[in-house]
Amino acid sequence: MQNKLLISLAAAMLATTAAVGADLTIGTANMSSYIDPGRDHSNVGSQNYVNAFDPLISKDYTKPGAEFSPSIATAWKQVSPTEFEVTIRQDVKFHDGTLMTADDVVFTFQRIIDAVTPEYGSIKKQFFNNFEKVEAIDATTVRFTTFKSEPLFETLLNAQQGYIVPKAYIMGLTGDPAVADVSDFEAYALKPIGTGPYKITAFQPGENLVYERFDDYFGDAAPLDKFEMRRISELSTRITALANGEVDLITNVPPDQLATIEGNPALKAEGSVTPLFHVVFFNTTNPKMANPKLRRALSLAIDRDLLNEALWAGKAVVPSTHTYPQYGELYMPELKTFEYDPEQAKALLAEAGYDGSPIRYDTDPVYYTNGLLAAQAIKEMWQAVGVPMELNVDTKWTGDDPTMEARNWSNPMYFADPAGSFGTMWSPTGARVTGGSWAPNEAYTEMWERFRYSTDVETRKAAYAEIMAYVKQEAPFLVLYQPFESYGLRQGVEWKPLAGHIPYVLDFRAGSIAVD
Repeated sequence: MQNKLLISLAAAMLATTAAVGADLTIGTANMSSYIDPGRDHSNVGSQNYVNAFDPLISKDYTKPGAEFSPSIATAWKQVSPTEFEVTIRQDVKFHDGTLMTADDVVFTFQRIIDAVTPEYGSIKKQFFNNFEKVEAIDATTVRFTTFKSEPLFETLLNAQQGYIVPKAYIMGLTGDPAVADVSDFEAYALKPIGTGPYKITAFQPGENLVYERFDDYFGDAAPLDKFEMRRISELSTRITALANGEVDLITNVPPDQLATIEGNPALKAEGSVTPLFHVVFFNTTNPKMANPKLRRALSLAIDRDLLNEALWAGKAVVPSTHTYPQYGELYMPELKTFEYDPEQAKALLAEAGYDGSPIRYDTDPVYYTNGLLAAQAIKEMWQAVGVPMELNVDTKWTGDDPTMEARNWSNPMYFADPAGSFGTMWSPTGARVTGGSWAPNEAYTEMWERFRYSTDVETRKAAYAEIMAYVKQEAPFLVLYQPFESYGLRQGVEWKPLAGHIPYVLDFRAGSIAVD
């Protein structure tokens, strides 16, 4: 019953797609298989949400820092160390025309707090693990209660995973309209609605996504009538489509292709250093990779500056530790967690008793810009210190596979705090710990608790320095660089990625794009 419903919903949206045009067409390297801001934390998914959904609290996305401003919430206050109240607008409509209410706000967060699906459970652990409950105090007031003091209330209520969704619409999609179950959320992910300036009018999972202006939006009107995102996985095909006028903007252009675009007078390029790290991580629970000396050796053998020059024309940023300038007072470039030292790598391999057997390294062929090229270069660097690599190229995600030994990945900055990048991936409830590739000790958990829940900046900085020292010793991963991601555009399209967004957001709201 459930599968038939999902298939029919997808088929209906596919039929709609063929009849829809677009004022702007984007060629994307990848396309999501579902649309639901509350269960998604993928790089691909980040493209989709800002135009069709809204957070309770917004911010100035033209700036890297956190200057918060009203959105669905008109006011907010912390009433105790563990309680936070927001006052919500009364004129917000969902794309089906129904008014948004306090119950929708409660429902949005409760599905995550209750971990209704495994995906929501993952988001809970990485974003909202401190949230105990959310309740409507009256028609205009919603109260959030946490288990511990929460220094990141505003930041978390701005995150994509808290974009507001419609309770009645979701609960009416399948089965009993009085109970929201997994089938409702699966159906919603194929036919989503939100409150944003654009409504989604067609979605073919993994292939394309069409938006149209929502005339009843409570904020500034959308500048485009329509736009369409099309998956064009091959880079050469994306560039050809842009040159031929089939699309107006393309994503994921590596530096070595910029000359092709900029040499065409009808085209141009925009780019920026992305608030995301490409990383190499190790499966420390695999017996072959259990010795931290081996992992440190593999990390020390990688010349990250050379990778930057060879793959990114020197435009990427090679950090000394897991930190971003967007962290403000918590930006800590003085920490030296990651280094290059091939001679020390060789010494550590000897101390580890490394037997010379190949290390399997997994990579997707196209998901990460330059990901495969980086893997091939790392293979040579490991060979130079005496470690052969078995390069495994596959579109299958192997991060939770117990046979995985090493692979590439990314650590996006989901919000401007170490908890919003390092924490979502490497905290005691982060993706790599819950995914089974790293098992830090109890002392690490204590460090993290001090860092995460203190409201004193100096206490947090001291604890984070301890955490990075532990990471240096244990070497569960290595940060490679922040990539310089570029986009190709036709002349007449004025758009660029904004410094305050998380990675890969395609923001076409008022003030963010102009098209001749």
